[in-house]
Amino acid sequence: MTVPRLSPSPPMTFGAAITTVFTKYADFTGRATRPEFWWFVLFSALVSSALNALNFATPQGVISIGSSLAGLWSLGVLLPTLAVSVRRLRDAGRSWAELFWILLPLAGLIVLIVRLCEPSRPDLPGVSNR
Repeated sequence: MTVPRLSPSPPMTFGAAITTVFTKYADFTGRATRPEFWWFVLFSALVSSALNALNFATPQGVISIGSSLAGLWSLGVLLPTLAVSVRRLRDAGRSWAELFWILLPLAGLIVLIVRLCEPSRPDLPGVSNR
């Protein structure tokens, strides 16, 4: 039995990945390539780090404006992150339920990262990719 190959697509750029994720912010159907997922993770981490850097130290203590903004950012990108994660797992031939690995403290995170790093799998005839 031969496995069908994926047709090569042009590489996704940083900006295109961010635009795609925010365009499909609540779309849990379809697929997301590795570059789309990982560019968005990098973007989200960079924004969160930049916002956290806005904390100010004063003689009276630390003013945690940045931490509050980073928390709001995290809430704001929660749905797009879940959607792109589900699409990425589907692209790797996995079920969305694999996201529950994150509930295990360290081992679950490692397993989930490995799953998200897997290469894309082609659609096989007769196999549902939902």
